[in-house]
Amino acid sequence: MLSCVKLTQRVVSRPGLLAAAGTRLKHTLPDLPYDYGALEPTISAEIMQLHHSKHHATYVNNLNVAEEKLAEAQAKGDVTTEIALGPALKFNGGGHLNHSIFWTNLSPNGGGEPQGEVLAAINRDFGSFENLKKKMSASSVAVQGSGWGWLGYDKENNRLSIAACPNQDPLQATTGLIPLLGIDVWEHAYYLQYRNVRPDYVNAIWNVVNWENINERFLAASK
Repeated sequence: MLSCVKLTQRVVSRPGLLAAAGTRLKHTLPDLPYDYGALEPTISAEIMQLHHSKHHATYVNNLNVAEEKLAEAQAKGDVTTEIALGPALKFNGGGHLNHSIFWTNLSPNGGGEPQGEVLAAINRDFGSFENLKKKMSASSVAVQGSGWGWLGYDKENNRLSIAACPNQDPLQATTGLIPLLGIDVWEHAYYLQYRNVRPDYVNAIWNVVNWENINERFLAASK
């Protein structure tokens, strides 16, 4: 099992962030592919509404602010400010990336057994789906404080791997694994319904896992 490696406080510019005319393309909150109440009883409508419209929206807004400040600092050649913005870009950018994956990883028609080629990979690398489920659940529950449990794809070694990341550290940027399935174990993802019993939430979330989406992600990652 991997754990996310802390990045040094540096800023990596991404192509396409700044348009040719100097107008920055702002990030936006993605729509959910289902209603807020669609994942009940596993995840309540109240949690989904707060999680999506408040928490994810805050990451998006703060990321846009941080990138505006970054663009200003770059225009001035202010390297000190660029470096100082690193943590805000990592935290809010990671929060936006992680949640954008998380919403599609879930479905009101989810649960059950994995589908397609990803099932063969799970059996190859973990022995069975039940073994994967047990190991990923344990890894997610064991995250200290806030963070994420992940199933990722190691492209270099053509293997699936489980990782645990603190806070909003993005999986691929910090471990090299391509994210397939993420379990959000921040308390805002479950506390209103499951209180402080994280294992109950992690065990329940498998009932709404969107294996079709995860198989699509696996096929794209393994090309």
